[in-house]
Amino acid sequence: MNLPKSFAKDLLIAHKNAFMCPPPEMVVTFFNDLLGLLFPEFAVIRCTSEKEISMRLERLQAKFRTILNQNKECLRSAEAGVENKLFFELPGIREALLLDIDAMYQGDPAAKSTAEVIRTYPGFYAIAAHRIAHFLESLGVKLIPRIISEQAHRQTGIDIHPGAKIGTYFCIDHGTGIVIGETSMIGSHVKIYQGVTLGGLSVKKEDAKVKRHPTIEDYVVLYSGATILGGDTVVGEGSIIGGNVWLTKSVPPGSKIYYKAKMSNTSGDTDTITVK
Repeated sequence: MNLPKSFAKDLLIAHKNAFMCPPPEMVVTFFNDLLGLLFPEFAVIRCTSEKEISMRLERLQAKFRTILNQNKECLRSAEAGVENKLFFELPGIREALLLDIDAMYQGDPAAKSTAEVIRTYPGFYAIAAHRIAHFLESLGVKLIPRIISEQAHRQTGIDIHPGAKIGTYFCIDHGTGIVIGETSMIGSHVKIYQGVTLGGLSVKKEDAKVKRHPTIEDYVVLYSGATILGGDTVVGEGSIIGGNVWLTKSVPPGSKIYYKAKMSNTSGDTDTITVK
């Protein structure tokens, strides 16, 4: 190979200086195994006794300990005892996910059972990844939450940043193309359809530490293709935001925002009108 000698030297320097982090495959395997233990419908092999449950929990805790111990850079600002805190929190995470599952089952007429939601719905996988990733991020864990959330993104087409705060009974219907930014705040009993974006008006690096993404209050429905931008934008409780709405200003509780296409008599073009 006739490559410059400096190329190999540059690569060696890059390898030596690279930020240490867990191999993504190890983290993804851990997450999938943990999800399979929490929800047997997702598991490859089901447990048949409490002893087996305990053994699997111990093995998973040991695997997570290995991930953390071999990659201490991921814990530079993390709280002590992350490993124990995650496993102590599992009952609460599972309880939250059971509510999400019920929200998706009740919210989709096509769903025949909660087992179907767990086994096949991308929304379940995405919110399960988020609930675990968000908890780890809240403890200061670096990179591992992003590996989990990006696995869900690749698997489902649903991109939820681990930093986003999402309340209970969260329903994702279809889901492909949903983007929920880092500083988004979503209340409880919210339903989101495919193609919704909760994004920022600014992409400046200096705004990284400010709230850039919207707040969605309780009992809001966001229909497909809606784009809601800005850290000061609040969608009030009980509002309905129609498909393809572009929203950069707050709306009060109970609002109904949608677009109405109006055909021109001359050119055949459509005028889009916001109706409230």
